[in-house]
Amino acid sequence: MASPKHPGSPGWTGPIAKCTAGTKQEASAAGRDLPCPGPEGHLDAPGGPSPNSSMTTRELQEYWRKEKRGWRRVKLLFEVASARIEERKVSKFVMYQIVIIQTGSFDSNKAVLERRYSDFEMLQKSLLKTFREEIEDIVFPKKHLMGNFSEEMISERKLAFQEYLSLLYAIRCVRRSREFIDFLTRPELREAFGCLRGGQYSRALDILVRVVPLQEKLTAHCPVMVVPALCAMLVCHRDLERPAEAFAAGERALQCLQAREGHRYYAPLLDAMLRLAYALGKDFVSLQEKLQESQLRKPSPWGFTLKELTVREYLY
Repeated sequence: MASPKHPGSPGWTGPIAKCTAGTKQEASAAGRDLPCPGPEGHLDAPGGPSPNSSMTTRELQEYWRKEKRGWRRVKLLFEVASARIEERKVSKFVMYQIVIIQTGSFDSNKAVLERRYSDFEMLQKSLLKTFREEIEDIVFPKKHLMGNFSEEMISERKLAFQEYLSLLYAIRCVRRSREFIDFLTRPELREAFGCLRGGQYSRALDILVRVVPLQEKLTAHCPVMVVPALCAMLVCHRDLERPAEAFAAGERALQCLQAREGHRYYAPLLDAMLRLAYALGKDFVSLQEKLQESQLRKPSPWGFTLKELTVREYLY
């Protein structure tokens, strides 16, 4: 029988994850071009020498020269592969299927999503508010009063939207912007988190498994942006009694956080992970120590479980 000293026991009275009550995604506050660890911010790159490294300047320079040789920026290709006309009771519109693949190697996780003209139009309007000068030479397909459902018009727009997305992606500040990333991922993420809130864990996972790889590719400059979705995967797997899959999703989330103890997900994620580790017979002591250290450094009056935190995401 599990002892009350361990997180696997119902009587366990150990540390509980503390977290502030913020409900906004932290990445959204970081601005239009989010500076985060990674190849383009190499001083903080995971696995690199620590700030207290005893390496000489020349050794550090040589280290980063070797590292940069192994870096390849994730490059995505956009194809508007097909289109279909959808009719509803009070509306009729064209849905364009967008296929996104990563270049340079075989991409087993190509993304397939659908957007309509009004979605592209909203993206254009939102980008113009922040990047008017950057996108002034990019032509957006015009709206027509008639002929929108003709074969010729649909084919023309397929090519136009494909070029539009490719040109936007070629602009660094645009491809890293919240507007561009949300256009490609937010509808699916909203649906997935809605399923999570409704207890439809299998359905939520089906969507997350498709959208998270794309989100990871789009946010390679700032991996922390994927943390809510990975934590949602953990919660779904755990509540479906798949602890091993839940633990794997949690490990990916912790890797994205890169020991950011101040992040609102850090403590609740550690708390969930150490409970899973204990249930799986893995090392939970190190996780428990990290959690205790985090709470000592940044005590908080509110405590949220990981599930309580994730269900607050993508409400609008």
